[in-house]
Amino acid sequence: MQGIAQAFSDGGGFMYVIVFVMVIGVGIMVERFIFLFFKYNINAKAFMGQIQKLVMANNIDRAIKLCNAAPNAALPKVIKAGLTRANKGELEISNAIEEATLEVVPVVTKRTPTLGGVANVATLLGLLGTIIGLIQAFAALESAAPDARAAALAKGISIAMNTTAFGLIVAIPCMSAQMFLAAVTKKILEEIDQYSVKLENLLVSRVRAGSAQ
Repeated sequence: MQGIAQAFSDGGGFMYVIVFVMVIGVGIMVERFIFLFFKYNINAKAFMGQIQKLVMANNIDRAIKLCNAAPNAALPKVIKAGLTRANKGELEISNAIEEATLEVVPVVTKRTPTLGGVANVATLLGLLGTIIGLIQAFAALESAAPDARAAALAKGISIAMNTTAFGLIVAIPCMSAQMFLAAVTKKILEEIDQYSVKLENLLVSRVRAGSAQ
């Protein structure tokens, strides 16, 4: 622990800026993890299996109640929009599902791409710290007294190496989290696309069957 504190101190002022970037990155990671795994996500296959059975049994009200049981999840919001227009025409059903999808997608995808930007900023700050440290090191060779050159050179190199390392320590987890969360987001969106189309076809078939009678 003492070594970490010493490395942070040796890195100079850029370390505090990178810490600020790290706090932003950690905040986004925690928030997105909670929302994508515990709020927006749902067992889509099991959920749609129940919805399909209820629709085929002509029990639309109960299907809507099932959607209301998971009010924050992304897929039930889209499915509910279609179910509320179940007794309307094909165009109304399609428009309701499409509108709900357009509302849900930005909510699911927001902030995850920002982690890539946070990782890039942390890396660039580390690189900038490296350049500043090397500039200070070479300047010390010219201006410092002969007996102080070694210490001044070591200080400049210490700033360069520590800021680079810390920038990468922040950037790598942010980039890894961004890739992982992007995969989860993609899964949720693919489920919305897949099951919303299935619901639309099911409801349209139901409407046509009712019109034919």
